[in-house]
Amino acid sequence: MNIALLAGTHSGCGKTTVMLALLQYLIKQGLKPRGFKVGPDFLDPLWHAAVTGLPSYNLDTQMVGIAESRRLLNRLAKNAQYGLLEGVMGMFDGRSGVGLAGSSVDLASQLEVPTMLVVDAQGMSGSIVPLVSGYCDFARQRNSRITGIIANRVGSEFHARLLAEALADYRLPPLIAWLNKDAPKLEERQLGLKIPEKSLIPDFEPALHVDHGAFLAAFSPYVPGGPEQPATACLQDKTVAIAKDVACCFIYPANVDWLLEQGAKLAWFSPLAGEPVPAADALWLPGGYPELHAEQLAQSASLVSIKAFIESGKPVLAECGGTMLLGETLIDNQGKPWPMASVLPFESRMQSKLAALGYREDDSGMRGHEFHYSTRASKQTFEPGFSSNGDRGIRFNNLRASYNHWYFPSAPKAITEWLT
Repeated sequence: MNIALLAGTHSGCGKTTVMLALLQYLIKQGLKPRGFKVGPDFLDPLWHAAVTGLPSYNLDTQMVGIAESRRLLNRLAKNAQYGLLEGVMGMFDGRSGVGLAGSSVDLASQLEVPTMLVVDAQGMSGSIVPLVSGYCDFARQRNSRITGIIANRVGSEFHARLLAEALADYRLPPLIAWLNKDAPKLEERQLGLKIPEKSLIPDFEPALHVDHGAFLAAFSPYVPGGPEQPATACLQDKTVAIAKDVACCFIYPANVDWLLEQGAKLAWFSPLAGEPVPAADALWLPGGYPELHAEQLAQSASLVSIKAFIESGKPVLAECGGTMLLGETLIDNQGKPWPMASVLPFESRMQSKLAALGYREDDSGMRGHEFHYSTRASKQTFEPGFSSNGDRGIRFNNLRASYNHWYFPSAPKAITEWLT
């Protein structure tokens, strides 16, 4: 697999739009691409998968870790000709500092992957030179390299030519592609992009202009290496029920893979469809958008089934939106209350401002991420479900619930204990 990381100068420069346009381009050229996402995001990978038909995996040096990132690439490299890693925020933005843990450049450096830089070129011509020059200099300081520039929101072919000539005059990485200012926009909502549907995926071909040879030359071959993680089959003969629909859709593909690798059988069900929890040894309630479907969920027979499963004492892990299902009430963005499963006496309330954002780590070593616009108000004090920073959640019987989204391979022993 030939591989490159697609970084941006800053959040909002058009990385995801460019990413989808390039994935479409590779497909139309008969080249088999696969998308990956730097960082803990759920929505961008769903869009990658909608375009390519293949799951998009998260990679980074903070939550996933470099060893697991390499292991995933080693396993998936044979299934695609071109791997494109969409960066997070700006190229040098991470958990802290400039280009440190969690940043796009840190991953590119440790994986020895070249970077294509997306620049919002609206209103810019010669100014692209000092901007790109500075990014290239800092990339070299982080043992990384930029091999091509992709300009977004370009006004015309003449504008693109000015940009390309300026880069060439100063011996900077070439302009390998550009997207014009009239390119289709992706629809957004509170947490970012909308969940993709076929009808929402634009055709970017008319707006995208690619120097085919220069674009392909900006990739480099990925050489698999490093030890494989040994299989332990610690969930052999265990069945894990998993809620999955548009209300519970924030699921890292690597978590599903890990459960299967450990010998677990998976039983899926849809709370929106009112399906009961399947016969299982454990239950996982992932996050998603319950607030958008609160009326339908309030009438769902699944909530009664979920409550009965929790009260049976079997292990349950609930994450973010999955936790919101368990309270007495969910108050939506319009301020309307909807009854939920009433497993626990708390209320979830949507708000317009961000409630929490950041990487999380439990004392068990389990890493994850917290990002939500709702708050949880409880009528009583609960035993914490976790020892992490951020939301420590709730422990009730054999239920662990919080706003955190956990990355299972980061702490196999912990997730095994949580689900058994």
